[in-house]
Amino acid sequence: MRDPRPHDFASYAMPVEKSLGRRYPEPRHPYRNEYVRDRDRIIHSRAFRRLENKTQVFTRRHSDHFRTRLTHTLEVAQISRTVAQALGLNTDLVEALALVHDVGHPPFGHSGEAILSRLMERYHDRFDHNLHALRIVETFEQKYAEFPGLNLTFEVREGIIKHSRDYDPKLYPELSEYRLDEQPPLEAQLIDLTDEITYNCADLDDGYESRLLTVPRVREAVPLFDRFYRAIERQYPTAIEKLKFNEALKRVLDTLVTDLIEATRERLRELKVRSVEQVRARGSRLAGLSPRLARENRRQKEFLHSSLYSHENISAEREKIVKRVEELFGYFMEHPRSLPARYFAKTKEEPVHRVVCDYTAGMTDNYLEEQRQKHLGGSGV
Repeated sequence: MRDPRPHDFASYAMPVEKSLGRRYPEPRHPYRNEYVRDRDRIIHSRAFRRLENKTQVFTRRHSDHFRTRLTHTLEVAQISRTVAQALGLNTDLVEALALVHDVGHPPFGHSGEAILSRLMERYHDRFDHNLHALRIVETFEQKYAEFPGLNLTFEVREGIIKHSRDYDPKLYPELSEYRLDEQPPLEAQLIDLTDEITYNCADLDDGYESRLLTVPRVREAVPLFDRFYRAIERQYPTAIEKLKFNEALKRVLDTLVTDLIEATRERLRELKVRSVEQVRARGSRLAGLSPRLARENRRQKEFLHSSLYSHENISAEREKIVKRVEELFGYFMEHPRSLPARYFAKTKEEPVHRVVCDYTAGMTDNYLEEQRQKHLGGSGV
């Protein structure tokens, strides 16, 4: 079936007609192409809905206005579609990948991921949110009578694991079907970049709203922001600081997105890339910022790490989160019969630590705290 909607994709875009299809064959839909169906399945999944109550940087107790993992995901999807459309890429595939890219993240953001990784190392195992996302869409989501998981297309499953990193085929033989010796299509390559641009700007915004970051401090550490802020001060001298901040940050975001589009387009032109096969055959990724803007973006990211993510207020909460995740994980390791019945049943087939990790990683912030109070008592985070 051809996509019934008109489109004008570039020759290096991933056409839905060339998809490698689904693990379990299904009849085609009369008016939705396969990537659109994948997008819809992701949006209707339980894992996607749980993102509403998973921390991005600030937990919900700080404010209802700060980003959650869900609102962050929606921002990434919006920016990704803009970039994909400008480059002539398959916007349906890009949107599906943007919406699914964070479903494997555990509760409490990177703090939750870091402690789960350390806990799994004790058992000579690992926690990887990309691989966990693949397990979610392949196994954990149970919506269809005919097959397990969401039965997504190969390209979406491939993009889930390859959008942000490369996996060594020798170290990950279980992923051999995903062509680990090749680059993913440009649609997947975009996601890590739009994700980083999105959270670099959004975290500056939330950091300022939280009063942990000040305009003078941001201007001093982030030259790109400072250049725009100086221009805004000249243009709107009587505007309040918050509006000047908003205008400057909006221009930072627009500059980074525009550079991503233009630098990627120029790279494709210089290398005369005209097909998905050529994209896959490259030794390195083709989507990316120009060297100058990559440095600007990196400087902004380093500032966030040194001044926001490591701020004493954030660090103090991180310590509490780590302790609670570790305590609950330890409880279930000692009392696996306290796991829900379907998870306990899995302990007959998989190591207990893997089952406990899967169960914990799927929790929302609130549910993890509810489970901790139920089994261990104590006050909330």
